[in-house]
Amino acid sequence: MVQLGSGITTIQLSVANNSNSFIPTILWDDQDVILIDTGIPGQLELIRAAFEELSIPFEKLTKIIITHQDMDHIGSLPALVEAFGDQVQVLAHETAVPYLAGEIPLVKSKKLAPPVKVDVALKDGDILPFVGGIRVVYTPGHTPDHTSYYHIPSKTLIAGDALTAKDGVLQSYNPAYTPDQETALASIAKLQELELHAIIAFHGGVCTDNLQERLQDIVTAGPVVNS
Repeated sequence: MVQLGSGITTIQLSVANNSNSFIPTILWDDQDVILIDTGIPGQLELIRAAFEELSIPFEKLTKIIITHQDMDHIGSLPALVEAFGDQVQVLAHETAVPYLAGEIPLVKSKKLAPPVKVDVALKDGDILPFVGGIRVVYTPGHTPDHTSYYHIPSKTLIAGDALTAKDGVLQSYNPAYTPDQETALASIAKLQELELHAIIAFHGGVCTDNLQERLQDIVTAGPVVNS
């Protein structure tokens, strides 16, 4: 868990018998408690425990924002929606809506997701008037609906899987799970327009050093060879 300023922190969701972990983000203030991405199915109690460890009131959750349709990002979404009912709004890019609704198969698994209603369909450039302001940054490539979110007060980009990280160093997308690398690179180039103090990668965690230089290096390097 890494707190990046007032009202923004990461949490870490570990996976049994697996060295990987997922890094959702929590944003909060006096009006809202927001979770960005939900891990794989069955992680609701891990999420609850992470909130409690940080003394953030889980029972006051008001919004869940989704970066994209992959199951490690939406897996516990149905359980959260069931637990909170109408108290919680689900927000996602408009392109994600039919995937989350279970109307068309997920891109990677080719299976239908357990249906969840998206309460607010987002568009690129939208400014969400929560927790000081969140800018919607549409970043397709990893999936057609992939969207990142820029927390304006802390100048933090919640990048989902548009980028990865290793040992605090920003890295490009994972080529094994990014079918449209050309579009993914164009999305990363777009991120250079932002003033960035931190980037949160769902796989790898928080990066704060040389962010613009790393973005330029990633764009310049071009498509990633799948090792």
